[in-house]
Amino acid sequence: MSVAFRVCVAACALLSTSVSSIAHSGARPIQHVIISFDGAHDLAQWQRSRTLAARTGARFTYFLSCVFLLSKETRREYNAPGKGAGKSNVGFAQSKDEVAARLAQIRLARSEGHEIASHGCGHFDGKNWSKADWLAEFASFSTILRDAYAINGIAGEPGDWRKFAETEISGFRAPYLSTSKALYAALSEAKFAYDASGVSRGPAEPEAAGGVTRFALPQISEGPASRRVIAMDYNLFVRHSGGLERAGEAAAFEARSLEAFRAAFDAQYSGERIPLQIGFHFTLMNGGAYWRALERFAEEVCVKQDVECTSYSGYLQDSRRSGVAPESETAGG
Repeated sequence: MSVAFRVCVAACALLSTSVSSIAHSGARPIQHVIISFDGAHDLAQWQRSRTLAARTGARFTYFLSCVFLLSKETRREYNAPGKGAGKSNVGFAQSKDEVAARLAQIRLARSEGHEIASHGCGHFDGKNWSKADWLAEFASFSTILRDAYAINGIAGEPGDWRKFAETEISGFRAPYLSTSKALYAALSEAKFAYDASGVSRGPAEPEAAGGVTRFALPQISEGPASRRVIAMDYNLFVRHSGGLERAGEAAAFEARSLEAFRAAFDAQYSGERIPLQIGFHFTLMNGGAYWRALERFAEEVCVKQDVECTSYSGYLQDSRRSGVAPESETAGG
């Protein structure tokens, strides 16, 4: 993981003016939409997301869980803090061939301008982990991503794979969005450019603390009562059906989700133009209602001339080019 790359990206986050407050030549600022996927497991959803991006011009962030680069035979390469070797909350790949296919999807996504970021490895709740525990988890992710071909005995490692693994992973999202002072201290020491584990009442500008830019998924109004819910498919799933499959009501859940995404977008598009963040998984919930809502939403908004559907790293790069960035750093990061 390149210290220089992370510091370069993070440094732009220490300027004091927000992206949404800048207008160029009298024009309104670009409306940014940041869509991300946690886990990045299912191969069909890799392809589906990339196809959506090709249709709409969107660029996504994939928060990869590194256990999906290990098969049942190689799972003991991962040892989570406080757990035995080969343990994971989300399982592992089923075979060497599955790992090879996932590595191919990662390469394709990267070549198409998408971002690969870290979701850690075993999807454990690290709220009680120490700084050293988090640093160990980050090291596991880095090693397994870098050595994935060799670990699994897969031929054809690209010549630039190790450089990619060591220099291009600049962002992190904690499993369960579970954060702590120890996590933030470890992120700073590991020189991550950003963390995307926060939650905010509504769309909020990212803030810089401890050298790391902190993004927050917004709570958005949803449903007949306009109650707030985190803009993430899993949270909608729990809201709509208590986390239990009710595929027979998928059309209604899709419509509600799309309406919520549209309303959150429209409020910013016609207002302050704060970046809108939406989080997803590669799991189809309630008959795929949420993915269909996401696809319809992206097809509507990402094609607008003054809208940029971008990755987290892409947003930070845009900030640097514009000479603007998140709120000034605060003490105690």
